[in-house]
Amino acid sequence: MNKDQVKGRTEEVKGKIKETGGKVLDDKGMEIEGNVQKNVGKGRAAVGDVKENIKKR
Repeated sequence: MNKDQVKGRTEEVKGKIKETGGKVLDDKGMEIEGNVQKNVGKGRAAVGDVKENIKKR
């Protein structure tokens, strides 16, 4: 596992927590911010996955 995978998955989890908190608190701004953070984390993790696959070849 490389740095991009770890940081991406960490951001994904933090975003999901923020998104859920926004839903619970009825705070649309926080919910949207969490959703964006979650998706950015997914993207970064995907980049890390690609790097890892290239490295294994």
